[in-house]
Amino acid sequence: MRTVISLLILLLAQSAVAVTKDPEQAIREALQQQVVAWNKGDIPAYMAGYWHDPRLRFISRGEVRYGWQPTLEAYQKNYPDKATMGKLSFDVELIDLLHDDTAIVVGHWKLVRENDEPKGNFTLIYRRFEQGWRIIQDHSSSEALCQ
Repeated sequence: MRTVISLLILLLAQSAVAVTKDPEQAIREALQQQVVAWNKGDIPAYMAGYWHDPRLRFISRGEVRYGWQPTLEAYQKNYPDKATMGKLSFDVELIDLLHDDTAIVVGHWKLVRENDEPKGNFTLIYRRFEQGWRIIQDHSSSEALCQ
């Protein structure tokens, strides 16, 4: 009986490990979900990739913005329609797992719109929550602003 119980515990532990996603894969999937939401013109769904908390930090255009709601409102103001949003793509250069529940992601973003193609870089800090990996800090820059 003891052997059967030990075997069951071992099998349960192995199956739990099998269904646990690799952090890098989970982060890439979270980023892809944001791309899909953006390209549908759905900013609230895009924002699901961010930590829904007043302590969220968003750094861009020389400003530091705090909070999920102010970040959502800034996106909605700066991208009032699908044409302004364009088609988003991310190119991830590095995912560095700092701890079991914290990672830094470095990469490039690009928008393709009818009259222009703005692009830039980002550094994201991710934290794993019960709901999954969420961005707790986003530092994004535009190449046009850096030149």
